[in-house]
Amino acid sequence: MSENKFDVIVIGSGPGGYVCAIRCAQLGFKTACVEKRETLGGTCLNIGCIPSKALLQASEKYEEAEKHLDKMGVKISKMSLDLDGMMGHKDDVVKSNTQGIEFLFKKNKIKWLKGAGKIEGKGKVSVDGTEYSAKNIIIATGSDVSSLPGVDIDEKNIVSSEGALKLPKVPKSMVVIGGGYIGLEMSAVWSRLGTKVTVVEYLDRILPGMDAEISKEMLKILKKSGMEFKLSTKVNSAKGGKSGAELEIEPAKGGDKEKLKADVVLVSVGRKAYTDKLGLKDIGVKTDDRGRIEVDGHFKTSVDGIYAIGDVIAGPMLAHKAEEEGVVLAEMLDGQSGHIDYNLVPGVVYTWPEAAQIGKTEEQLKDEGVKYKVGKFPFMANGRARAMNATEGFVKILADEKTDKVLGVHILGPEAGTLIHEAAVIMEFGGSAEDIARTCHAHPTLAEVVKEAALAVDGRPIHI
Repeated sequence: MSENKFDVIVIGSGPGGYVCAIRCAQLGFKTACVEKRETLGGTCLNIGCIPSKALLQASEKYEEAEKHLDKMGVKISKMSLDLDGMMGHKDDVVKSNTQGIEFLFKKNKIKWLKGAGKIEGKGKVSVDGTEYSAKNIIIATGSDVSSLPGVDIDEKNIVSSEGALKLPKVPKSMVVIGGGYIGLEMSAVWSRLGTKVTVVEYLDRILPGMDAEISKEMLKILKKSGMEFKLSTKVNSAKGGKSGAELEIEPAKGGDKEKLKADVVLVSVGRKAYTDKLGLKDIGVKTDDRGRIEVDGHFKTSVDGIYAIGDVIAGPMLAHKAEEEGVVLAEMLDGQSGHIDYNLVPGVVYTWPEAAQIGKTEEQLKDEGVKYKVGKFPFMANGRARAMNATEGFVKILADEKTDKVLGVHILGPEAGTLIHEAAVIMEFGGSAEDIARTCHAHPTLAEVVKEAALAVDGRPIHI
């Protein structure tokens, strides 16, 4: 096989792309991966999931030291914020992760084709003018930031999530447009460091995709922490200037317009599939009205030999969803079977407390006419949570009224993103609330709250 000919070429090295490339290489395919950035890992590792979690963790520690450790008998007489040091921690984490992917590429003999990729036709990919061929082409180019009419992102006064990860100083005030996962996480970072944060959300609630009870309780907790919210509010425009930014807002259903001023405006209104520079239209790859690539149950596009995974196709724009698709597709190309239950893709919000969910919400079950039982248990009644001084929130389990099969699990509380995976495993195997309840959980742990919520489905929690 010639140097420029491969079994598989993956375009994009984000979580979907690099995982797919590694699995393809493990299965014996001669594999290449196209990436135009100077580092591998895509949005997630470079300017998304990883750096944001580094700042969330660091800012959480800062707030804990500033406001909460004294309650545990830890007195700090002098404390200050080293923002450059915090940003350095973030950059080191990113560097370590991206270099790790590069090591894995070398280990698995994956060729990194550096540059911007474009599909020239069936089996043909050009990378900055050099043409390569492959039996299978996999599009994993991810997504890009969305904005609003009248709002121009300049990454100075009006920033995207990327700009919010590298502000040179702590702003006195910030308006965040959008009350979803990313908006709330970035709000948490800067609010902890001293910024007055106001979140403007078009809908009448934050976290619109999560269970309504989680959303309502999270709003209370974030308000108590000092963040302000303007719900059911539309942003007409946002303009930057020397002294910051000014927004024009009004009630979503119409009403008097209002001006808001802030040092920084963060635009966090979702993401859009990154597909417009791949030459898809010219080669006949079909996309929907949102620019997402249309695929069948095997990730095949409308053109033979071309596949797509991750944010460029329908479904939640989550790194772990893309990873699973990458592995399943690689194994399908090897003649194996694969399946993803999209109902069992966990979602996590990495604020403090965290929020996590899997399966159906109460609202969805009601809409579908499914009869269900609810089991709830608060962290307030858990010994480990008390010891951690982290007692806000609860675990809620939704189970089928007749069969007791777990239909959905929703957690607001410490380490929710970790705790949700017990539910993921039990639901993957079609388990019941009784299965969780009769499984021995170590004491004292936060996981006991999950067990107690499962007992509560049957009306028999022990510690409340």
